[in-house]
Amino acid sequence: MNEPMRTNTAAYEQTIRSTLALAATLADADWRLPTECPGWTVKDQVSHLVGVELGLLGEPEPEIEVPEFEHVRNDFGRWLEAAIHVRRPVPGPVVAAQLADALERRLAQLPGLDPDRVVMCPDGREGSYSRLMKFRAMDCWTHEQDIRRAVGRPGNLDAPAARCFWELLSVALRRIVARPGKAEPGQSVAFAISGPPDFRVAVRVDGDRRGQWAEPDDPTAELAMDLETYVRLTAGRCTPDDAAVQIDGDKELAGRVLANMAIMP
Repeated sequence: MNEPMRTNTAAYEQTIRSTLALAATLADADWRLPTECPGWTVKDQVSHLVGVELGLLGEPEPEIEVPEFEHVRNDFGRWLEAAIHVRRPVPGPVVAAQLADALERRLAQLPGLDPDRVVMCPDGREGSYSRLMKFRAMDCWTHEQDIRRAVGRPGNLDAPAARCFWELLSVALRRIVARPGKAEPGQSVAFAISGPPDFRVAVRVDGDRRGQWAEPDDPTAELAMDLETYVRLTAGRCTPDDAAVQIDGDKELAGRVLANMAIMP
């Protein structure tokens, strides 16, 4: 492994082990609790993680007819739902055991993979396998946080995978400020995210109406929120009306940016 692959694999492993430790404490009723992912329970979240990891291990996709669910709106959603629906009759602890087994098999597989091999990443762009592992760390951590909110047991917000989440998704802030945010040339929007980890950045729109990173001093507008709120907004888990965000400066500009924070489908 090269250094990025080691770092991303360690973040991936840490968040899955944290999820498994949490799963070991869940009562039967906890597994059935709804999460902020429409149509998915706590158990469904774990089933999703199992399905993705088994796919990366090269196992065939489950042969099952997915019913018409309101939350399944396209072929990609139907593909994701297959791994979940096939496990709906399976008890939660058994699904957790499947995830534990998949993790160990993946950890045995990963050292033998070329970290620079070009693969298609979840953002639709080609990248190295080490970048794919950053996405896996980010995705697993996002779903761990979904589960923790559903069962009322916060934790692991300061995990290494939290930085994977920030590094992968914060790049979209430049587009959000410039395009749907409709900031004028010369205007800037600062984002103050309190954790740990803490992040403070700003985007300024240039003369070509493109968002560029800038110093977060004297912004036109500033949005301040804690890390969990930022994650829920950018992952599409809540609307701005349900988020605790402090806005300073140009409130109309900040409102347009806030209304378009959702990045993940």
